[in-house]
Amino acid sequence: MTSFDLTSEQRAELFTELLPELEKYYSRTAELRVTPPLDPEEIRRYVRKADFSHPVEIKEAASRVTGALRKYIVHTPHPRYYGLFNPRPNFPSIVADLITATFNPQLAAWSHSPYAAEVENYLISEFGQRIGFPAGEIDGVFATGGAEANITAVLCALNNAFPGYANEGLFSLKCRPLIYCSSEAHHSVIRAARSSGLGKESVRMISVNEMGAIRADNLERTIKSDLAEGNIPFMITATAGTTGMGSIDDLNELASIAERYSLFYHIDAAWGGAAVLNAAMRPWVSGIEKADSVTFDVHKWLSVPMSASMFITRHRDLLSKTFRITTDYMPKEAEDLEITDAFTHSIQWSRRFIGLKLYMSMVVFGWE
Repeated sequence: MTSFDLTSEQRAELFTELLPELEKYYSRTAELRVTPPLDPEEIRRYVRKADFSHPVEIKEAASRVTGALRKYIVHTPHPRYYGLFNPRPNFPSIVADLITATFNPQLAAWSHSPYAAEVENYLISEFGQRIGFPAGEIDGVFATGGAEANITAVLCALNNAFPGYANEGLFSLKCRPLIYCSSEAHHSVIRAARSSGLGKESVRMISVNEMGAIRADNLERTIKSDLAEGNIPFMITATAGTTGMGSIDDLNELASIAERYSLFYHIDAAWGGAAVLNAAMRPWVSGIEKADSVTFDVHKWLSVPMSASMFITRHRDLLSKTFRITTDYMPKEAEDLEITDAFTHSIQWSRRFIGLKLYMSMVVFGWE
């Protein structure tokens, strides 16, 4: 049977043929049509040509896949692709994905991938400071995307507001906990409510003004009404860059409301968060530094391959309070060191080295 490694010669031959094909795509994407023909039967027939009872050479397999991807995907690197959210990935970040796949570090335990873990810790700290969080209090985690980061935020807010939630769940609460967001907020907020056991009815979606930003007067009125009815408001999720219009809520005003009612304040800045990196655009997200936590998508403005997001918080112990767990089977080589194992402060357990594609981009291009 052929080794899973293939031979050195087979690998060399593959790269000799594959790399020029990838370079051709990367440098000449504009020659292709932007969108694929949507013929489900044709596409399924092409996929099902692969007969797993009759394997083929790696070069043929690679040729089939690259040929199909040239024809049957939306080409987001194309100059006439206007989807906004998935820009052309910068090349160092593509190289980073290849390096990650080859070395395949496992980030669940710090001791198994200390370099990778510290790369991500460094990035979380640096971007947290750019947001405006106190340097010594920043914590966070890389996520598969903004949806996971927003679910992380809801779980953190629940554990922050209700100390018994981690062990007793919602059974420990006598009244309905409530999240507030705009009617234009990303629907991952609703998904987070469903996933956490809160349910959709625990999300209050507040109307927006003509600019697509949440109406703070309606928000405060709704909070007061909910309190009067005996409900438990615990979280406001503001949006810095709505999916439909790119609208940004008044982050300062919502921070004041959150403080007035002692609510956890999260900002979904998956799209607009990169404005903190540009002095001219920073005023667009004034008040982001007042959040308890922020969602920031790297695969948008920072142009790295899908997918990469960050959840960043100003509360050092928040993620551990939410996700910490101990097991006998996890590595303990570093238990006497001042480190944090990723599996103790993330939804994920076994995890890819997501942060390298951002780190490589920053090392090559820097903040500028």
